[in-house]
Amino acid sequence: MINVAIVEDNDTIREGLAALINGTTGYQSVGLFRDCESFLAKLTSLDINVVLMDIALPGMNGIEGVKEAKKIKPDTDILMLTIYEDSEKVFDALCAGACGYLVKKTPPSKLLDAIKEVYEGGSPMSSQIARQVITAFKESKDLKDDKQEFELSAREKEVITLLASGNNYQQIADQLFISVDTVRHHIKNIYKKLHVHTQSEAVAKAIRKKII
Repeated sequence: MINVAIVEDNDTIREGLAALINGTTGYQSVGLFRDCESFLAKLTSLDINVVLMDIALPGMNGIEGVKEAKKIKPDTDILMLTIYEDSEKVFDALCAGACGYLVKKTPPSKLLDAIKEVYEGGSPMSSQIARQVITAFKESKDLKDDKQEFELSAREKEVITLLASGNNYQQIADQLFISVDTVRHHIKNIYKKLHVHTQSEAVAKAIRKKII
């Protein structure tokens, strides 16, 4: 069973999401919140697998909410579900620690798939959002700042570049002719050097800091 919390101030949308989740086998809603403050107050006491988080919320916004949630419970998996599609908010959310980013017009079936993907360790994004990330990735190659290397080795840069291009651990291992365990070792070192905790954070920071 995938336990889902929803942080959304629009009553209709919040209740609709809860109905969708509770009406689907294998999913259940374990908390509905109108704002980040009430969600954060309950975070430690709830058994949550995935959080759906809006950005435009009363009081603390969703991006700040992600940061605070990760401080309280670092392993919290948060999927942004918002109307915003501009790249700045996408990167801010991912750098804050969000696992994925979807727009609210995402069809119900794809939303459920995305929740499952987050639960299984993935980082789903709407196609238009993914396109922005790829565009930023391409642009960053032309704007690379040699001073901001974060001491990544040549191999670690290869790994994070392949990760940013959408490859999973097995695909990276195959392309670099190394084992999956070696890939995991490199990624662990990348997380440590970039001071991040998730795959999406690592990719977002590597792009924003012009490492790749």
